[in-house]
Amino acid sequence: MKVLKFGGTSVGSVNSLNNVIKIIGQQAQHDKLVVVVSAVGGITDRLMEVATMAINKDPNYTLELEAIKTLHLDIINGLISNGNTSRVIEFVSAQLNRLEKLLDGLFLINELSPKTTDKLLSFGELLSSYIISEALVHHALDAKLKNAQELIVTDSQHTKAEVDLETTHKNIEHYFKESNEQITVVPGFIARSKAKEFTTLGRGGSDYTAALIAAAINASELQIWTDVSGMFTTNPKLVKQALPIKQISYQEAVELSHFGAKVLYPPTVQPVLNKNIPILIKNTWAPDDEGTAITNNASNGNTSPVKGISNINNIALLTLQGNGMVGIPGFSKRLFETLAQEKINIILITQASSEHSICFGIDENEAIQAKSVIDKIFENEIALNKIDPILIEAGLAIIAIVGDNMKSHQGISGKMFSALGKNNVNIRAIAQGASERNISAVIESKDVKKALNTIHERFFEIKTKQVNLFITGVGNVGERLLEQIQQQRKFVKEQHKVNIRIVGISNSRTMHFDDDGISLKNWQDLLKNGEKASLEGFLAKVKSLNLRNSIFVDITASESVAAMYSNYLKENIAVVACNKIAGSSDYKNYNELKYLSRKYNAPFLFETNVGAGLPVIDTLNHLITSGDKINTIQAVLSGSLNFVFNNFNGETRFHDVVKQAQDEGYTEPDPRVDLSGIDVARKILILARESGIEMNLEQIKTASFLTEDAMSAPSVDAFYQTLVKNESHYQDLYESAKQKNCQLKFVAEFSNGEAQVGLQEIPEGHPFYNLKGKDNIVMFYTERYPENPMIIKGAGAGAEVTASGLFADIMRIANN
Repeated sequence: MKVLKFGGTSVGSVNSLNNVIKIIGQQAQHDKLVVVVSAVGGITDRLMEVATMAINKDPNYTLELEAIKTLHLDIINGLISNGNTSRVIEFVSAQLNRLEKLLDGLFLINELSPKTTDKLLSFGELLSSYIISEALVHHALDAKLKNAQELIVTDSQHTKAEVDLETTHKNIEHYFKESNEQITVVPGFIARSKAKEFTTLGRGGSDYTAALIAAAINASELQIWTDVSGMFTTNPKLVKQALPIKQISYQEAVELSHFGAKVLYPPTVQPVLNKNIPILIKNTWAPDDEGTAITNNASNGNTSPVKGISNINNIALLTLQGNGMVGIPGFSKRLFETLAQEKINIILITQASSEHSICFGIDENEAIQAKSVIDKIFENEIALNKIDPILIEAGLAIIAIVGDNMKSHQGISGKMFSALGKNNVNIRAIAQGASERNISAVIESKDVKKALNTIHERFFEIKTKQVNLFITGVGNVGERLLEQIQQQRKFVKEQHKVNIRIVGISNSRTMHFDDDGISLKNWQDLLKNGEKASLEGFLAKVKSLNLRNSIFVDITASESVAAMYSNYLKENIAVVACNKIAGSSDYKNYNELKYLSRKYNAPFLFETNVGAGLPVIDTLNHLITSGDKINTIQAVLSGSLNFVFNNFNGETRFHDVVKQAQDEGYTEPDPRVDLSGIDVARKILILARESGIEMNLEQIKTASFLTEDAMSAPSVDAFYQTLVKNESHYQDLYESAKQKNCQLKFVAEFSNGEAQVGLQEIPEGHPFYNLKGKDNIVMFYTERYPENPMIIKGAGAGAEVTASGLFADIMRIANN
């Protein structure tokens, strides 16, 4: 004989109830069944709502009652066809009239006692079980209704009654020995006290009813039908990669259920535990899905010692502490006895080995009550300053990893806490039982989703790491970066096990976010129709999403954006910057960003600041890390200036070459940013700092080749006019180099703690001489490379290579 329990949305509508009838009919062909049903259509909650309306003198309670009546009549007509509904409707209408009289009474006396509450709520299960039993008979199935109030006996503690297990067991056993029906339908949740009064079994009562019956009749299986296909490795609503659990042990199921897995209510497992009766969690909407089997065999077909991850929200952490507790017995006893007397459930306990403090987690709604009674019971010790008044921390949650096999694997807790730490999830308290079946941590409620995703990725998705990008500045370079990510996403996921998602994008006008990842096929349209952009709004949205492995990517030249870096780093959000302003800002700010990066374990990378896609900074860092020392750096660091002087000769005008460079995207909108040498100065400054030297921009000697007229021109157009006016000045520079068989290059140098930039005449044979197009070159003279320098050479400007440099920084973080 099998016991089947149907509840929740599995009995929420006519369609789902027809599925229920079909499932019962199919199984009844092979086994005798006991079918336990909850109230249909969420009636339990609606009955409480209409009762609240009645006692609050809201006359609209009668309208809600009519809606409840209509719902039941619709279900009857949906399940029983061919005009055979009159007898069923007559019985249900009579019961609903009794319900109406009860509600009218509540309206008059303005009070709802626990005893009346039980009587009120019993209508839901009694009506549902009657309708379903009649529907089964209508489908020519051998079914009979049995009232659970005639089987399950409890005490008189209304709304949370305790079952008299011995009497209940005998009643169930006796009844089913005499019963010959193929299907017995029993209402869940409801019972009757020894005083013959209506009682209910509290939360999960229908599951408990089914488990009590299964244990008493030695059922071959207890099936719990819900709206999900079994238990999952974590909450699939918060973690989209959550996996179904095929098999789980009783103990693991209890742990996961206690810590928030709502598919199962913990007391459900207890009655069948000693009988070794398997429990099967199935989906009414997908009956062919395998579901989850709960048995003594904990095998799940995978090698992970962690079976699942769960959480409880709305937790308050209370701390009793004081020097007067050390070495004095009895504090714990008094504390926990006091809470037990107030019926306050303790969810988590942890105590320091010094005995200086006891920390425990309870439901947030009971925190004030708990503080009041604890402070009262210890008022003498508090007055004598032996202990402090109880401390309350609210807005917390508990996350827990569960698995029978965790005890035989080393380092499980280390992996859990390391993963959380890398994502800046602060842990307020930790608890672990000696069985090592459960490791729990208290965190802030706002971090629950990120924590679940982080731990799930660590234990169940080890092969793939999800990285979430927030990009500001999607112009020329930004667009190329998105194209490269779209092109390489599949390759990166397959070869590097990194799943890159673009979650937020912004330009100077609008911004757009998608928690599930922005489609790169139509991101331009999404951004165009996005919300109004603001730097503070972008940061606020990134913080509110609170996603693991988040990276902020700055592809602007904005000082305001650069000023936001510290805010991101403090939130454990990595920063990848194409923008050179932060890296070349005042040394105090640069050093602070580096400090924040280390403190919050949030990488701050800016490879593209110096050589676009060239690995200049990365190479320099490897040299320093390996113990080498930088003596001299010589470099041509401006692809823009190199383009200009490679194309400038006696047959071209300097004005025309500069204009060409601007038109082809090699210079900033104001070419003086490039031609003045300030951009090169910033680059050599960054290299000097990365070499370990404290230096500011004003310490760099800059020899400008532009005329004073060009530098002081009030506009870009006026600047171009000065180039025409002073063409002879630039021609003289070219002729001087030509006569010496030299090439003009704008060179940056760092040596002996000093740096300078300026236009130089490079002789033939020098590594800089044949530098073509927009190429850059960097030469590192170090203790290991004293004569023949390490040389890095390649394209140092252009949207494609700059985007590839940003992509490389993103992958460096992802692979860390």
